[in-house]
Formats: sequence, structure tokens, C-alpha cells
Amino acid sequence: MKRLPLVARVLLGLILVFFGVVGALAPETDMGEDADAFILALKDTGYLWPLVKATEITSGLLLITGIFVPLALVLLAPVALNILLFHLFLSPSTGGLAVAVLVLALGAYLAHHHRSIFAAILRR
Repeated sequence: MKRLPLVARVLLGLILVFFGVVGALAPETDMGEDADAFILALKDTGYLWPLVKATEITSGLLLITGIFVPLALVLLAPVALNILLFHLFLSPSTGGLAVAVLVLALGAYLAHHHRSIFAAILRR
């Protein structure tokens, strides 16, 4: 059980780096009309898609190395929530929903593990 936070942290980091790099470099995918339109809209902004992918990769690298883990979790929270909502509403038929739930669960577990660090910002 002592190694569980380490395993969760590294696994989450590897998932984020992998999907961040693949998403940044991969050609168009066919995930359904609504999902493809949403991704195309993010890419058409010229900055939002690279920002999301850079955030995924940066958070993943911070988690893998163990540097600034709480900061990585804060950066990751809105991205992980949007990944889950994307797969729930826009692309429910793909296998991405399982990965989205895993990313959110690992992030929540790690946030709970580091709850003493977050305690100060969650006070009134």
C-alpha cells in the first residue's frame, strides 16, 4: 500500500503524456460527427488545442518525475473533467470513456493523498 500513490502518480503521468503527444501529433480521427466538430473547433482557434495538449504533457511529466505534484493536479483537474464530459456527451461509443474515468479516478485519489497541501486553499 505504500507504493500505491507512486504507482497511481506514474500511471496517470504516462497516460497524460501518451495521449497528449498522440493528440498533438496524430492526424484527424473519426470519433463521431459531434466529437470531430468539437475537436476541429478547438484546433481552429489556433491556440486552445495546443494549450490543452501542452497542459496534459506538462502535467504528465510533473507527475512522472514527482516534481510539483500538487501543481500538476491543479492543472489537470479541469482537463480531466473535460475529457470525461467529452466522452460522456460527444463520443460515448468509443473506448475513451474508460480512460477518462481512470484519469479522473487517479487524479482524485492523488488529490486525496495530498489533501493536507490543498487544505489551506479550501478554507473560507
